[in-house]
Parts: sequence; structure tokens; C-alpha cells
Amino acid sequence: MSKRLELVTEFAGGGRCAADMGTDHGYVPIALVLRGLADRAIAMDVRPGPLERAREHIRRYGLEGQIETRLSDGAGALAAGEADTFIAAGMGGELVIHILETGRALWEDGGRWILSPQSEPEKVRAFLEREGFRICREAMTQEDGKYYTVLEAVRQEEGPAAPMTPAQLRYGPRLLENRDSVLAEFLKKEKKTVCGILAGLEGQTGSSAGERRKEMEQRRKEIQEAEDELQRMDGAPGEAGASGMCL
Repeated sequence: MSKRLELVTEFAGGGRCAADMGTDHGYVPIALVLRGLADRAIAMDVRPGPLERAREHIRRYGLEGQIETRLSDGAGALAAGEADTFIAAGMGGELVIHILETGRALWEDGGRWILSPQSEPEKVRAFLEREGFRICREAMTQEDGKYYTVLEAVRQEEGPAAPMTPAQLRYGPRLLENRDSVLAEFLKKEKKTVCGILAGLEGQTGSSAGERRKEMEQRRKEIQEAEDELQRMDGAPGEAGASGMCL
């Protein structure tokens, strides 16, 4: 499997039954059962085509008795108590949130949610924070020039945690806390991209250019905050503003 799916599988292991929503080819449920990381799994997808491909792969490995397939919009076809690990990976942030919404009836089961949004991770983290979830762990991997984040979230039993900062929402509180080396590489790439966009906007007028400039200035601020936090975590003396400059 890809490095991204390997990371998802690693995060999802250790439960009784894993429900993979948006399973596509069914690779993660198959890996979980084959490796003994889950007793059984439910592979779910909203599209018949990918679900049929998943069935073919499940049959190829002789796992029909341990992996069930279901046509489902998000968690809609999943009953409470059927699974203790819920996976939504390889899709945009808005779709991840939609899947979480369809699974509201499952939230109180005490299960783990393994999420890997490919866009707008800040919206997913904001949703989790707003709805009383706690992000337990996060990891980032790089493959073919792209960066992927996987996180594990559970419903909080204690009171609400301190709200995340804009930098934590975008780049991940646990990634920053653990000084993730792949995140540090990603921040360098982000800064280069943002600085290039700002340079291209110089001299441009109009409302659209102004809005874009404002958006990129906010992004640059968040990158700066994330880099400063990594430095603090590393014990290095902070030099606010220095590492985030467009040079």
C-alpha cells in the first residue's frame, strides 16, 4: 500500500471491528484483518463501483467471513455498537465532516475516529473541537511530493480543552507538540508557496487581489506561529517574526 494508507492502517489497528467509510478499493480493511490488527471490518462506500472492487479484493484474500461490504452514505448504514474504530480517509475536509455528521448516533459509543483529510484540515479540527472531540495523536507523511496527515480523535469525557490556536487548527496540535519532522519540511514548502503568491500580488489592485492578499497574510502568520511553536518545543530561543519572513 501507499505510505498514506500504511499510516492510516497503523492508526486504525487495535480495535475489535473497524468501519472504513469511503473504502474505495478496500485496502485498509484487508490490511487490518490480514495483519491481525482487527478481528473484523466493514468496508463502506457511497458508490457501487468502488465497493465492487473492494469485494473483488476481499474475495481474492478469502476474507469474506471477516470483512462485510455495505453501500452507504458515510456512516448511514452503520448501527451503534457494530464497530469501535471509524475510518474516514482520502477525501476532502468537507466530506470528512459530512461523514462525522452522518455518524452522530455513534459518537457516544466511545470509539476512535481515524481521519485523514486531504484538504481543509483546519475545518475538520475546528469541527472536532466544537463537537467535543479530543485529538489524541497525529502523524504526517510525505509521498510523491504530497503531504498527508492522519489523526485519531475520541469524544472527551472530561470538560472542554483549551481552544486551539489558528496555527494548531491548520497544522495540528499533536504534530506541533511532537515536533514532527515531516511537518517542519511541510512548513518550509508552505512558506515558499505563500511568499511566492504574495510577491505575485504586489502592485495588483481590486477587491479580489485585496482579499487574496489578506488570506495569504493570514496564512503566513499561521506558518510563523507554527514555526515559533516548533522552536519553543525544541528548546530554541524564540525570535518571533524571523523564520516567517519572505526572503
